[in-house]
Amino acid sequence: MGPGRCKIGGVTSPTAPVATTGYPWPIETTRLANGLRVVVSEDRTAPVVCVNLWYDVGSRHEPPGQTGFAHLFEHLMFEGSEHVKKTEHMRLVQGNGGSLNATTNPDRTNYFETMPSEHLELALWLEADRMGGLVPALTQETLDNQREVVKNERRQRYENVPYGDAWLRLLPLLYPQGHPYHHATIGSMEDLNAAALETFQAFHQQYYAPNNCVLTVVGDTTGAEVFALAEKYFGSIAAVPDIPPAPDGTLPIPAGAASRETVTAAVPAPRIYLSHRTHPFGTPGYDAVTVLATVLGNGRGSRLYQRLADGARIAQPDYIGSYGVDLAHAPAPLIVTATVKDGVPLEKLEQGLSDVIRSLVDEPISSDELNRAKALLTTAWWRTVSTVGGRADTLGRYTTQFGDPAAAADRLPRWQAVTVEDVTEAARTLLAPESRVTLIYLPEENQSEDTQPEEAA
Repeated sequence: MGPGRCKIGGVTSPTAPVATTGYPWPIETTRLANGLRVVVSEDRTAPVVCVNLWYDVGSRHEPPGQTGFAHLFEHLMFEGSEHVKKTEHMRLVQGNGGSLNATTNPDRTNYFETMPSEHLELALWLEADRMGGLVPALTQETLDNQREVVKNERRQRYENVPYGDAWLRLLPLLYPQGHPYHHATIGSMEDLNAAALETFQAFHQQYYAPNNCVLTVVGDTTGAEVFALAEKYFGSIAAVPDIPPAPDGTLPIPAGAASRETVTAAVPAPRIYLSHRTHPFGTPGYDAVTVLATVLGNGRGSRLYQRLADGARIAQPDYIGSYGVDLAHAPAPLIVTATVKDGVPLEKLEQGLSDVIRSLVDEPISSDELNRAKALLTTAWWRTVSTVGGRADTLGRYTTQFGDPAAAADRLPRWQAVTVEDVTEAARTLLAPESRVTLIYLPEENQSEDTQPEEAA
């Protein structure tokens, strides 16, 4: 079973497979003549495999007037391809005992299936057909239908949910106009509506290319089997020359002047988001930020919870915390957030958040706080890579963003190497009020002349 356009013929052999050590599971890699990078990690624990494709295209690649295209293609890729009818991809995977999904973020789009290992070939054929054969099957009707689906998703996830548009508001405050992270992945409905079918076809042909993709397979298989099947089904898909790079994301660290926005909306209680640009994901500086965010706001033992929810009792305990957004191609944001407890002035909570952030410098974290953070990060890391799906996604990420799947083995040791001094220095240099982005939500009943939305600085 397989698409006719993906038969072997007229294609040179792939590069010799390379085995990588230094990771808890074996890794083998190769690159086909058309540029497709293939990563395989054999694991015979269970008779399942995960097939995961990372395309190096996300919202950061979208030119002006084409925002939301990367995310829309996440939908279109399930609507049929040259040899697969509409909805057939999903039916074939689920009907053979598998599960599937896809995600888009500013940095990439990925597609993945977890299948019984006996259906590995089916999964690879399906993915090859929609890489090389989506455009012939893309119709105006399909495009119009999926545009409406995306509009509904925007309403359900962002517009009609309390605080749902916080990310859409934070990005323009953190990143200037023209920066690749300035707009959210959901994009502009005006851009999606204005684009013709030919524009979407050109977008797919430009970015959905084997030389812009990493295929990762983890589970009950071998490198030799996957490499042969990858050549069989992907090998004749032509490379695309001169794929345009994303705009440069370089920005000063820390950020420049502080900015602030107040929104009056249908929310149940006032909420505060404080955010700072830090370092790109994958750098030593961001490793320190990851540990800092865990100390500051991960769980009941964090400083934010202990001091503002459990101690001063000015924040709602079920919504207070901090986290980094793991963006790799520009300074990534750290976000601190809390919801006001009933009867507490908003200003008191904002001052409390600022004081706790400042305490990371004035009261350096203890060894117990550091060890707790590292234990939480270690648990989360092993929970991710303990599944074939999580492991495939991790290896695909490190191949796409850093050129080497085995670089994933460095992440946990680098977190473990972060010191108290590293956390203190990160807080001192990155979290100053002078570079802070503040987003405040007020309930509609609090609206008055002095609480109208402020213009972003």
